Formats: sequence, C-alpha cells, structure tokens
Amino acid sequence: MSSVRPSRHAASILLAALLAAGPAMAQGTPRGLGTLGAGSGEGGVKVDVELVLAVDVSWSMDRSEQEIQREGYAAAFRSPEVQKAIMEGGFGKVAVTYVEWAGTFSQSIVVPWTVISSKESADAFAYALVTEEPERERRTSISAAIDYVVPLFSNNGYDAPRRVIDLSGDGPNNQGRSVLEARDAAIARGITINGLPLMTSGDRYSNWGSIPHLDRYYEACVIGGPRAFMIPVNDWSQFPEAVRRKLVLELAGGWPPETAPDADAPAIVPAQADASTDCLVGERLWNERQRKWMGDQ
Repeated sequence: MSSVRPSRHAASILLAALLAAGPAMAQGTPRGLGTLGAGSGEGGVKVDVELVLAVDVSWSMDRSEQEIQREGYAAAFRSPEVQKAIMEGGFGKVAVTYVEWAGTFSQSIVVPWTVISSKESADAFAYALVTEEPERERRTSISAAIDYVVPLFSNNGYDAPRRVIDLSGDGPNNQGRSVLEARDAAIARGITINGLPLMTSGDRYSNWGSIPHLDRYYEACVIGGPRAFMIPVNDWSQFPEAVRRKLVLELAGGWPPETAPDADAPAIVPAQADASTDCLVGERLWNERQRKWMGDQ
C-alpha cells in the first residue's frame, strides 16, 4: 500500500544536508493531499526544478536488478556531471524526492523532498538511496504511479519553473486507469514526464508482462509535457550512464541533442505521438493471462 518510507539510517546525514542547504523542508505528501494547481505556490524555496524519481519495483525485476537501479541513481548524484548541473543552475539548487512504485496501491516515498545545492547534499541524497533494500510488489500501474506523484508537487514548500517526473519501468501499464488519462492529466498541470524504459529482459520477452519495443510504448503512451524525452536502456550495463545523462538534462534544463555523443551511449528520444502504438497492450496481456488461468482451473 502507499506509504512514506524515508531511510532511518540516513536521517541524520540528510538533516545535516538540509540545514546546510537552507530553510527548505523535506517532506512527503501522502496520496490525495494537497491542492493541485499551476505550481507549488509562491513563497516556497526557489529551486531550479522539482524532480520526482519514480522507479519501478514490480516482481518482473529481481532483487539484483532493483539494486542496480538504486546504485545507478546513487552513483549519478555522486558524479561531478550531475553535481555541476545542479550548482550551475539559476538558483544553484534543486528539490528531489525518490519514489518506488508497482501496482495500483503500491507506492512508497523512499527519500522525501530534499534540497540539493552542494556536493555534500548530493552525496547525502545518494547515501540515503542505498541505505535500505528496495521492496518488491506485484503488478505494474504506471497510471497509479503518476496519480500518486502529481499531488507531491503541491504545497511542498518549493517553487520552481519546472516540475518533472522521471519515470522508469520495464513493462506497460496493466492495472488501474488508462496511462494516457493519467499522463494527460499531469501534463495539463504543467508537469513533464520523462521516461527510462528498461528493455533489459532479453529472452524473457516470453513472460506475460513483457512487450517488445517498450521504448515505442513509452514514447507514445507515457512521456509528455514541455521538452519531454526518454532514454531507452537495452542492457543493465547501460543503466548508470543513462541515468547520469538523463539527470544532467533534467536538472540543467537543457534540450536533449538529436543524437548520442558516441555510439555506445544510450540514445535520447524526444516525445512524439504514434497512433499505431497500442497504449492498452498491458491491460490486454493481463486479461489474456486471467482467461488462460481460469481455463486451466
């Protein structure tokens, strides 16, 4: 079920980082609270971007893959490139929170809203990410993840010109309302959704919840809003670099280049509609699985 799950072991170091960053508060807003509006509200701490890292922890990924995700984000925030992107912004600070999600009622705030404005606060955020093991939950509801995250931007104590959801996952929506409805509702409130589709299943595409061309699904059905883009990950070895590049673009507010800087780097794909993509493919796969299960009884 939905929860706020800040790392106990990282509490003291996060507090020190927050005090060093200024009077900003770190908080997680439970689902459904807060008034959805055009922004976080005047009077909040000025930051360059409010960024929610929304990470899939469904059963389609094993424990080692989930740990790769946590370690990848932690390594990115420790990297000089990401720290430079943060500190060279107009305000020199960003607000970030880390959320893990799976099915309709499975979302957890792992690290609450935190101001990052220095190497020390970036390192503290990274430390908080790797302090606890990720939880594994059933099903995949991208729509519920978006609906859970959107209220976190309201009345959170920050005021930024950009609000971004960085959503990663390894499968299509198969539970909850249509992902298109959730995406479009978020975009209507000025929120950008960027994607990190994890096409790392290899020969496991035979599993019921996996689809080929997950990148096309994310491009047509998940990402959207001002300057939205995605970076497909085809192998877990690409994940750390993909996360670093994605965070630099999101935190610095730059427009993604049309091509990757070298042949080995994951490609950056801007958002664009594709009417030929079935945005209900996950729901159809789930229904087929249920019919097969009932037929086997």
